[in-house]
Amino acid sequence: MAAINFNSQSSNLPEDFFDFIIISHCFFLESQKKQRANSIYQKIINTSIRKNGYVILIIQDKKLFKSYDMPRTEDISQEQYIVNQFVSDLDLELVWYRYLTSRDSRRPCSAIEFAKFADEKLPKQLYMTSLIQKYFDQRHNSNYKLDDYIIIAKK
Repeated sequence: MAAINFNSQSSNLPEDFFDFIIISHCFFLESQKKQRANSIYQKIINTSIRKNGYVILIIQDKKLFKSYDMPRTEDISQEQYIVNQFVSDLDLELVWYRYLTSRDSRRPCSAIEFAKFADEKLPKQLYMTSLIQKYFDQRHNSNYKLDDYIIIAKK
């Protein structure tokens, strides 16, 4: 987002062109960044998506719950409330959502518990691990994991 000046680039967006767009993992917790990003997303949605077009949103579970100051939970009604709020904040209407996880529980686990689970069950990130260890001083192997909400909403 920082590399592109949206105000100067927005005139290049086609009007009523897309049947759907995907916004994946580009959501912020810090209030100003969140407001700015949501404003940009709303402008794109209102300008470039056809009437009754769809938006596919992919957001990490931790980020979704933290953005509403709520702990992650296995309470489905709480989860539905947060997903509906998230979609509503973007002036969209929820069509469908699914929580995808590498584990069999929505319940958060400790780092030690997850590390054991990852070593036993999840594939290794063969190419990224060496870079992450070199540049971020991570001392363990990285594994692919999934804790995301896939949300389909319409304009």
